[in-house]
Amino acid sequence: MNTFNNIVKSPIEEIEKIELDLLLDAIYRCYGYDFRGYALPFIQRRVHHRLRNEKLPSISALQEKILHDPTVMQNLFCDFSINVTEMFRDPSFFKALRTKVLPKIKDKSTIRIWHIGSSTGEEVYSMSILLHEEGLYEKAKIYATDINEENIKKAKKGVFSIDGMQQYTQNYFEAGGKRSFSEYYKAIGEQVIFRPYLQTNVIFAQHNLVTDHSINEFDIIICRNVLIYFNKELQNKVHQLLYESLCLEGYIGLGKREGIKFTSYGNRYEEFDATEKLYRKYR
Repeated sequence: MNTFNNIVKSPIEEIEKIELDLLLDAIYRCYGYDFRGYALPFIQRRVHHRLRNEKLPSISALQEKILHDPTVMQNLFCDFSINVTEMFRDPSFFKALRTKVLPKIKDKSTIRIWHIGSSTGEEVYSMSILLHEEGLYEKAKIYATDINEENIKKAKKGVFSIDGMQQYTQNYFEAGGKRSFSEYYKAIGEQVIFRPYLQTNVIFAQHNLVTDHSINEFDIIICRNVLIYFNKELQNKVHQLLYESLCLEGYIGLGKREGIKFTSYGNRYEEFDATEKLYRKYR
C-alpha cells in the first residue's frame, strides 16, 4: 500500500523521468543505440516533439510503438540526430584553421583530420576547399563520421540545394576564401554538385561516439556542437576517446558552448584560440 501511495503521489516530472529511462533502455536493448547518457532536457524536448507528431498520449505509449514499429524508431532516431550545418559555418572558426592551425602542421608528410558529427557534409567540403587552397589537400585524409547513416549517404553525393549558396558564398569569403566560390560546384536546376575531387581524400563512415572506438590518430579533430547534447559523465567518456585519438601537439576544435577546462582531460591541453574554442594537446 505504501509503495502504491508513493507512486500516486510522485511528481509528474519523476514519473516522466522513469518513462524516459525505460524508453532509452528499450531503444538500447532493441536497436543498439545508446542515448542514455544524453542530457535530459535535450531528450525531453525531442521525445515530446515525437509524441506530438505521432499523436501519442504518453512516453510509455511511444515506447510500445518503437518496439513494434521500426519506422517510428527511425523517426525518433532522426529527432535525436540534430542536423544544423552549413558551408564554412562560423566563418571565423575556419579562418582560424586557415591562418593559425594549418601553418603549424603544413610540413607534416600526412595530415589526418576527423570531422565528428559531420551531418550531411557541408563542413567537410568546406575543409576540403580550405586544404586545397592552402596546397595541403593532396597529403590530407579527412575522416567524416556521423551517427546517422542517412546523413552519410547524402554527404557522399555532394549535392546541396542552391538556396543556400548565397549564404555559403558569404561564409566562404569571411573565412578567407581566395577564389570564386562557384569554381567548386556546378549548378543544375535547383541543386549544386560539388566537384568530385573535393571528396577524393575523404572517407565517409557511420560512427557512434558513445559506443564505438577510435578509428585512427589525428592531427586535427573537429567536434563542434556535439558534446552539448551529452551529460557530464558521457562528456568525460567522449573526451577520453578524443584525447586518445589526437596525436601529441594535435588540435581539437569544439563548439562555442563547449570546452575542455572542466573535463578530466582539461590539464592535458593548452588553449590555442580561446574565441574559436581551439585547443592543442601538449601531454
